[in-house]
Amino acid sequence: MKLSISNALFAVLLLGMIGTGGELLLLRHTEDLRQWIPLILLGAGLVVLMWYALDSSARSVRVLRTILIGYILSGLAGVYFHYQGSAEFKLESNPRLAGWALFREAIGAKAPPLLAPGVMVQLGLLGLVYIQLHAAVGRRFDKGEKHA
Repeated sequence: MKLSISNALFAVLLLGMIGTGGELLLLRHTEDLRQWIPLILLGAGLVVLMWYALDSSARSVRVLRTILIGYILSGLAGVYFHYQGSAEFKLESNPRLAGWALFREAIGAKAPPLLAPGVMVQLGLLGLVYIQLHAAVGRRFDKGEKHA
């Protein structure tokens, strides 16, 4: 069986979604509603990705694309919330921090990891690329072209 780029992207996206969701659960990323948002999106994304894999209808594409955009937005919001949490913690330990010094301290903090939510952005972008490529491959098949 020859592995196509589209199938490889699907596998990486699927593993990324499962792995990220598993990690968030293991880290107990469930303290408040904001922390549940990526878990809910990942769960919904898994269901809709399977639906799309079985039936690449226009409706499944729209729903999957909407969820993937949600991944990107939640990742960006997560970076902001992680920064905010780090800055608050740094201010508790050193109330004199401000401006650039506070920013440097907050972005260098180990917990919460500032860029960890970026994985949601990556998964969202990867998923959008997968949809585009999968659609392009489907159009080639419809025209009778050979699939590499």
